[in-house]
Amino acid sequence: MAENRLHLTDEMKIAIIGAGAAGCFAAANIPYSPGTTVTVFEKTGKALQKVKVSGGGRCNTTHECFDIPELVTRYPRGKQLLRKTLYRFGPQQTIEWFEQRGVKLKTEADGRMFPVTDDSQTIIDCIWKEMMMNKAEVVYHKSLATIQPVNGKFLLTFSDTSVYEADKVLIGVGGFPKAEQYKWLEALGHSIQPPVPSLFTFNLPKHPITELMGVSTEATVKVGGTKIAQTGPLLITHWGMSGPAVLKTSAIAARELADRNYDFQVLINWLNDVTDVDLKETLTQQRREHGKQMVQHKNPFDLPRRLWEYQLQQCGIGDDTRWGDLPAAAQNKLVERLLRDTYAVKGKTTFKEEFVTCGGVTLSEIDPQTMQSRIILGLYFAGEILDVDGITGGYNFQGAWCSGYIAAQAMTDAVV
Repeated sequence: MAENRLHLTDEMKIAIIGAGAAGCFAAANIPYSPGTTVTVFEKTGKALQKVKVSGGGRCNTTHECFDIPELVTRYPRGKQLLRKTLYRFGPQQTIEWFEQRGVKLKTEADGRMFPVTDDSQTIIDCIWKEMMMNKAEVVYHKSLATIQPVNGKFLLTFSDTSVYEADKVLIGVGGFPKAEQYKWLEALGHSIQPPVPSLFTFNLPKHPITELMGVSTEATVKVGGTKIAQTGPLLITHWGMSGPAVLKTSAIAARELADRNYDFQVLINWLNDVTDVDLKETLTQQRREHGKQMVQHKNPFDLPRRLWEYQLQQCGIGDDTRWGDLPAAAQNKLVERLLRDTYAVKGKTTFKEEFVTCGGVTLSEIDPQTMQSRIILGLYFAGEILDVDGITGGYNFQGAWCSGYIAAQAMTDAVV
């Protein structure tokens, strides 16, 4: 470990870089203390912007998964660190933190949790009020250029050439999409896991299924040539496929798909846990019991009408085909399309509200008990700047609250 021991005095300056979820939550959890100054530096002109737009403007604050071993499986990267941190500040603690400040959360059918107001501004106002009570100062349009450890302190230089000296620094700037944007952290001795996008949709250029844009249904999405598969709502868009099932798959397969340059096959099971045997038995029963009915008008699988008609068309099953007259070859095609519908994905589209970067500061260089750097004493990290990311569903915000809270507690302990 580099020699950079802090010399605690009656005055302590804490600098937080980034006014996002992790940085602001950390500031909200550093109680005001005479002689201690907490300053949040934000490169843009607004704070908590990702919180504002998340969940369609409702803010998917966390997820109702209180079993920590199960919870960490929702994070494609960062499990080892999260196994230690989430026990200290997991979903239960998040719910209690907001409720103690007058903000109640509600749980939706899929486990996602939102403020009962269905307004992300409620979460923003709660965090902001706590920051102001703690007398944290927020300075906008301050883009950090370099950090220099000097005599037990940190010299921060910003792109406008201004300089600030701090005793402790928390980096909560979020993830960067390009490796060169981490150079200033590498200059401090930290290593970086290469960044690649996570949580993105699949592009299917000029594929006829895009004519079904707006159709949504439960499905299982599997990346061809891998065991990576996720089940959930799938949304057909004018450019390809989106929805939670696709976003979760993209998160888990982020590095695999980047290596393939986003050129891969995806297999869709429109019936989820239905097997070949079960499906063939159902089709046989349809032919036996509803032989005189039109296949198009008798959909035994509860699929959206437009999707059912599309699949029949792709199998060459005409509008006037009766179940009793369904050719064996056409039935076999239908089985394949319902259980292993294959599409060639060519590219991705960023899901703006949930944009997450896979990669960041290597976790072995961070103390999970404090979120402090193992390389430079007094330097802390929180949020997506770390090589931690979750699937869609409130997990990334939970990671931000958790790491921000632990860092705040650690810095406070050192101050007191």
